[in-house]
Amino acid sequence: MNEQAKKEALRLFTYGLYAISSGDEAEKNAFTANWLSQVSFDPPLVALSIERTSASLPIIRRTKRFVINVFGEEQRQLAGQLGKSLVKHPDKLEGVAFGATPDGSPILPETLAWVACEVESETSAGDSILLLARVVDAGVLRQGESLTMRAAGFKHAG
Repeated sequence: MNEQAKKEALRLFTYGLYAISSGDEAEKNAFTANWLSQVSFDPPLVALSIERTSASLPIIRRTKRFVINVFGEEQRQLAGQLGKSLVKHPDKLEGVAFGATPDGSPILPETLAWVACEVESETSAGDSILLLARVVDAGVLRQGESLTMRAAGFKHAG
């Protein structure tokens, strides 16, 4: 395989950027994700790819829930901040405002919208885990355009 061609081709895929929040009263985290997709209308299902080493994975496995927060196009800095590893940057949540869904799951109230999800299954996917989750609640917080990888200037290694 031509590694350079693979990188260039994969970088042409379009992705949105989202903050995935998870937790409860005991513990919470949020991270920036882009490997996320709606996969079914009925029932409403989404798929999220999360790195095996993510600090959020044990939280999501324990609570069986996560929330997708949609970044606004002006939230590149917050996306970058949440894109850092919690292990390497234990202060990454400093200054990040949290709210809650009606069931108590953490949301980021400065984003455009949130979608609460309940994990139905997980599958091994290389260096990541693929979570299949049912949409159980949602809220629109404000109007605006959503942030994309391209607009943020972020790139995957491919």
